[in-house]
Amino acid sequence: MATATERFLRYVSFDTQSADGANAIPSTQKQFDLANALVQEMREMGIHDARVDEHCYVYGSLPATVPDLPALGFVAHMDTSPAASGANVRPRIVKNYAGGDIPLAPGVTIEAAMFPALAKCVGEDLIVTDGTTLLGADDKAGIAEILTMAEFLLAHPEVQRGKICIAFTPDEEVGSGADAFDLTAFGADFAYTVDGGEVGEIEYENFNAASAHVTVHGLGIHPGSAKDRMVNALNVAMEFHAMLPAFERPEHTEGYEGFFHLDEMHGDVVRADLDYIIRDHDRARFEARKELMRRAAEFIDARYGAGTLALDLKDSYYNMKEKIAPHMHLIDTARAAMQEMGIEPIIVPIRGGTDGARLSYMGLPCPNLCTGGLNWHGVLECITAQALETVSQLLVKIVEKTYA
Repeated sequence: MATATERFLRYVSFDTQSADGANAIPSTQKQFDLANALVQEMREMGIHDARVDEHCYVYGSLPATVPDLPALGFVAHMDTSPAASGANVRPRIVKNYAGGDIPLAPGVTIEAAMFPALAKCVGEDLIVTDGTTLLGADDKAGIAEILTMAEFLLAHPEVQRGKICIAFTPDEEVGSGADAFDLTAFGADFAYTVDGGEVGEIEYENFNAASAHVTVHGLGIHPGSAKDRMVNALNVAMEFHAMLPAFERPEHTEGYEGFFHLDEMHGDVVRADLDYIIRDHDRARFEARKELMRRAAEFIDARYGAGTLALDLKDSYYNMKEKIAPHMHLIDTARAAMQEMGIEPIIVPIRGGTDGARLSYMGLPCPNLCTGGLNWHGVLECITAQALETVSQLLVKIVEKTYA
């Protein structure tokens, strides 16, 4: 049997970076490389119905050892974030991490003072990057942990269980991970995504999320004769941005606090484009944020003339809490499994989203579990080998307690 760490180190060699703005699922064809490899591995371990569909969703299942029990699912995503390169990942293992800073490359260091969660990794074998790519623990760690659990269960039919359903999705990082998810093909009555952070995290609240694209149309006039005629799209864009609360940005918020985040801006005098994400756990505050942005857009358009500023707002996903509330047994089971293993449960709101949020609104209750990874979406990403193995064992324990 392969360990979760061995699997993980193999999976990160696949470049599965997804792409924003693509009109196809998957957004990048290279995600099929890992999907096909996973199907082969699953079949070799005895998951005979493992398959990948035309949209790069991998499905498979373990048959029940006891008939007529509800089916439990586990979901992880194959893609990695567009925020940093996922090509030619070169993981390095810091054996028996002694604490302190971890130099990765010239000018690139994981600073212990900036990432206090590292203190919990002391004495463990920390897997880091070479400072030029992300690691891919988000969410190849989840894949490794799920398949390690599956291999254990296949080797131990004495563990009483219902059908165990497995799915690996593309494009979670670009918000499309559930767009073509086939609930019937998956076959679960309820499930967990395995896509969280440090060991012990259980998450069943996430942001309500929207995206906003702002287009500003200016009027270009020679600067020497521009008085009372030029409309500088860049200045108008900055004026619009200044109308949003300065201290309601990601760098000033935490916990349940929402934000406006200017993710990208480019342009010139004639045209400027701004891309925002809008987040809040509370639905009423979420709607108020969108309304504030609409009012700011209307003010700018009235001030400079109709057609100066166009705002395109789109909801992305919603807080899964209301869909999980009727199924709190999922949270209670995960908490009890952790406590039995000596893991302190950490119930935290997700300051982001998961496939589980979308799936919950599609009718599949699906809270999120930890993977053990830290510092997502960048070259400072890391995870310990011990966390990979512990979460694999935790998933087995959750299966046991679900059907106890």
